[in-house]
Amino acid sequence: MNIYVGNLPFNLGEENLVEIFEEYGEVTSAKIVMDKLTGRSKGFGFVEMDDDDSAKKAIEELNNAEVGGRNIKVNESKPRENNPRGGGDRRGGGGFRPRNRY
Repeated sequence: MNIYVGNLPFNLGEENLVEIFEEYGEVTSAKIVMDKLTGRSKGFGFVEMDDDDSAKKAIEELNNAEVGGRNIKVNESKPRENNPRGGGDRRGGGGFRPRNRY
């Protein structure tokens, strides 16, 4: 089962995430999502556990638990829905568009 973990402390590493979830069963992988520009954590990540029962227990007991002074959000990760519009307006996104004054 793939598990979403949100509201993580920005200084938490992937090895710390593994340690937190290993108390409930074997962790297959753990990934904290990083900002491409700054290299800093975005404050959320994903943990994968093979045993669904262990994963469900981890979700139940860790959701809203305090980690590093923050209450983390833990739930089953759902696959992204394909959104053909991708947000923004239909012309390809928002942003500043100067008027042609000439």
